[in-house]
Amino acid sequence: MRTRIGLLIAAFALASCSTAGDAPDIARDGETEQSASTLLIIPAGTTADRILVDKSDRTLILFKGEEEIARYSKIRFGDAPEGHKRFEGDEKTPEGTYTINGRNPGSSFHLSLRVSYPNAADRAYAEARGKSPGGDIFIHGQPNGYDGAPIDRDWTDGCIALSNAEMKQIWDVVPNGAEIEIRP
Repeated sequence: MRTRIGLLIAAFALASCSTAGDAPDIARDGETEQSASTLLIIPAGTTADRILVDKSDRTLILFKGEEEIARYSKIRFGDAPEGHKRFEGDEKTPEGTYTINGRNPGSSFHLSLRVSYPNAADRAYAEARGKSPGGDIFIHGQPNGYDGAPIDRDWTDGCIALSNAEMKQIWDVVPNGAEIEIRP
C-alpha cells in the first residue's frame, strides 16, 4: 500500500513539472488527435505581431513584442523542405523575412494567411535566370474534406501547414502586416 501511494505521488509530481518561462507546445488537431494534449488557450484580444518559423526545428512561434505567446511543433513544408525557394515549382518553402499580406477564409486548405513571397530580391534572382520565382505561399491548415490526423510528412508546394485547430488559432491572433521570419 505504501509503495502504491509513493508511486502515485511520484507520478503526480512528474506530471506537474514544467520549466518556468517556457511556452508549452501546441497539440496537433484535436478532432482526430491521438495526443491527450490540448491547444494552449490564448487570452481573448491577444494579437501576435511577429511569427518565427524554424524549418530545422519544425516550429512556428507567435510573438507579441518579445513575449512568446504560442508555439506549434511538427509543422510541415513543401515536398523539398531544405533550402530557400528560388523558382516556381521547386516545392521549397521560402527563407527570409516577409509579412502576412492577405487572408483567405475560403481557402482549399482550412483557412490561409498569405506570405509576401516573393520580395524584390527573390524576383531579381529568378528573373536573372530566366525563371519565375513563383508565389502563392501561405500558412494553412489541412486540405478541405480531409478528416484524418494531420498529414505527417512534407506535402505542400512550398507552404507551411499545420492542423486545422492550430490554423484557426493562428488565424484569430495574427493580423495582416505581421512580420514572418522563416529560418533554415
